[in-house]
Amino acid sequence: MSTHTAFNYIGGEWVSSSSGEVEASLNPSVKGEIVGWVQSSSVDDLNAAAQAAKEAQPIWRKLAAPARGEYLFKAAAALERRLDEIAETMAREMGKTLPEAKGETARGVAILRYYAGEGMRKTGDVIPSTDSEALMLTTRVPLGVVGVITPWNFPVAIPLWKMAPALIYGNTVVLKPATETAVTAVKLMECLAEAGFPAGTVNLVTGKGSVVGQAMAEHPFIQGITFTGSNQTGKRIGMAALARGAKYQLEMGGKNPLIVAVDADLDQAVEAAINGGFRSTGQKCTATSRVIIANDIFEPFVAKLLARTKELKVGSALEPDTWMGPCASEQQYDNVTSYIRQGVEEGAVLLHGGGQPEGLYQEGYYIEPAIFDQVNANMAIAREEIFGPVLALLRFDTIEEALSIANDTEFGLSASIFTQNIAHMLSFIQDMDAGLIRINSESAGVELQAPFGGMKQSSSHSREQGQAAIEFFTSIKTVFIKS
Repeated sequence: MSTHTAFNYIGGEWVSSSSGEVEASLNPSVKGEIVGWVQSSSVDDLNAAAQAAKEAQPIWRKLAAPARGEYLFKAAAALERRLDEIAETMAREMGKTLPEAKGETARGVAILRYYAGEGMRKTGDVIPSTDSEALMLTTRVPLGVVGVITPWNFPVAIPLWKMAPALIYGNTVVLKPATETAVTAVKLMECLAEAGFPAGTVNLVTGKGSVVGQAMAEHPFIQGITFTGSNQTGKRIGMAALARGAKYQLEMGGKNPLIVAVDADLDQAVEAAINGGFRSTGQKCTATSRVIIANDIFEPFVAKLLARTKELKVGSALEPDTWMGPCASEQQYDNVTSYIRQGVEEGAVLLHGGGQPEGLYQEGYYIEPAIFDQVNANMAIAREEIFGPVLALLRFDTIEEALSIANDTEFGLSASIFTQNIAHMLSFIQDMDAGLIRINSESAGVELQAPFGGMKQSSSHSREQGQAAIEFFTSIKTVFIKS
C-alpha cells in the first residue's frame, strides 16, 4: 500500500495546513514504516473550520430531519463500499487485527444507518397546560457547532458515534482525530464528503491536541465539545468549555473488573477474561483489567486462563492468523512495559508474559499478554489504567467482598460478573458503581443502540449512543401557544 499525504477538510475543500507542516503516521507492526503524512495544523486552521461550520449550521438545521438522514444513509453506503480498504488502513496505522478492524468499520456503517433513522423519530412531547385554551409542548433544537475530539483506539466507531447524532439533530461538526490514526480518519471523512453534505457541515482538522484540541475547547463558535480520551486531557477540555459556558461531554478512563463467582462457568469466564483483557491489545476503555476470583475456584480458573493465553498468537495486524497485534505506538508500548516492571517491583507475581515475543516480532511494538498474581489493591497495576494487555488477579471469599474490591477504584465505566446465582446478579446490578454492567459476558463492548458512559472519574455523567445521544446534542425548547 502506498504512502500518501492526507489533508484537512474545511468548508467542503481538501486543504493543506496553514503551518505548511506535516507529520508521519507510523505502522506499529513494522517500526519505521510510514502509513501516511497528516497535516500538523495550527489554531488558524481550527478557526477556519469553526467559521465554516458556523456559516453552514443555519442551512443544515433548517433541513427536515429525514432529509438530513438521507445524507447519513449515503455516507453509510460509501463507507460500506470502502470497508476493506479502510479496515486495512486502520490495521496498518494502529495495529488492530484485520478482523477486528473490519468489524469496527462495519459497526461504523451500522451507526450511520441507525442515526439516519433517528431523523424519523419524535423530538418532543405535548404537556398539559393549566390554561384550557392553550397548547404546551416541547421540541429540541441543535446546539450549533459541535467539536469532536477522538482517540486512536477506535478511529472509525468513536468519531461516528459522536458525529452521526450531532448531524442528525441539526448540528454542524469539526472533528479533531488522534494523530496516530489520522490517515484512517481522513478516509472516513472522504466517505462523508462523497455523501455530499453541504459545504462546512462536516470538517476535519488534524494536529496536536495541545494546539488544535485546546483551541477547539476555547473557541467561541463551538457550543458543544464531545471528547473521548485520557482523564487528564478530558478535565482540561471540560474546564475550558465550562469557563465559557459551552456544553461538554467527556468519556475517559476505566479500571474494569470481572468477578468470577464460585458457581461460574469457568470456560466461559476464562474466554471473557481473555477477550475482554487482550483483544485490541487491551487498548479499550472497557477492557478487563482486574479479574476478581473466588478463592474456592482460584486455582482451576488460573490454570485454564494460563493454558488459553499461551495459545494466543501475537503478530502483525495484517497476518490472517494473528490473534493480538502490537501496541499502537512506541509511547504506548513504553507505558505498558513500565507498568509491568512496576508490578514486579511492588511484589506482584508475573505468571505469564510481559516480554516481547521472539523472532520477527522484535520489528514492531509487540508484547506478550501479561497475567499477575499476588496483587493487592494498593498496587499501581490494580489502581491505574494501563491500556494494555495486562490482567491483575485478586481473590475474594464472599460476594460482598468481591463487590467491595471491584468498587475500590476512582473509575466506574464497565464491570462484569460470572455467576448462576440470581441473588448475586441482583446485588451486582444494584451495588456495582459502573455505567455498563454485564452478566456472564465480558466487560468490553456495548451495542450501538444502548446508552454508553461511566460513573465517578470515567465520564462527565452524560451518555453516548442510542437515543440517549439526543440529550447531549440538543437543548429542549418549551413552547406555549394560545390563540
